[in-house]
Amino acid sequence: MPDARVISVNVGEPREVEFRDGSVLTGIFKTPVAGRVVVHKLNLAGDRQADLTVHGGPDKAVYCYPAEHYRYWVAELPDTKLPYGMFGENLTTQALGEASVYIGDQFRIGSAVLQVTQPRTPCYKLGIKFGRSDMVERFWSSGRSGFYFSVIAEGEVGVGDMIERVAVGPGLTTLHVTPRRATSCAIDLAKALMPPFAAA
Repeated sequence: MPDARVISVNVGEPREVEFRDGSVLTGIFKTPVAGRVVVHKLNLAGDRQADLTVHGGPDKAVYCYPAEHYRYWVAELPDTKLPYGMFGENLTTQALGEASVYIGDQFRIGSAVLQVTQPRTPCYKLGIKFGRSDMVERFWSSGRSGFYFSVIAEGEVGVGDMIERVAVGPGLTTLHVTPRRATSCAIDLAKALMPPFAAA
């Protein structure tokens, strides 16, 4: 993957957002940042997850989403603004997709070394971010999940950094998510928790 590189680095602190009759705390809102960003064991500098029971931790320290997927979503959601970081990713990347990586692969990005751990399982807060009760199901059905990294070696990353695979996962288990792979219970739970948004 000689063309793999970082297109955008995105961070954000948790914020309260309106939900039903109250509010919830979410870290899904990320904003692109310039310059070098420090990669810590559990997150990027300036970034934090809200609900650590389902997000964050050593196996979900950094979330990666391929920039190529944005073209699909522009066609699917023509009336929605889609800046990089819209899906809550920390790294928006080029030429690094689910079908081309394996669980356990290690990549040098900038001066950090990151290891692929698992595809992303979206929760209902993705629907809150997009203002759509169908967004979780659409995300799963698309097969465009993105994936999580753990941090093998701390360092710094920035826009334009090349991505070099330095170790291949032992089981050669790919992360490619086929349409409808999500369990129905995950989708049903998200639907149950979502308020009835007006049609987008």
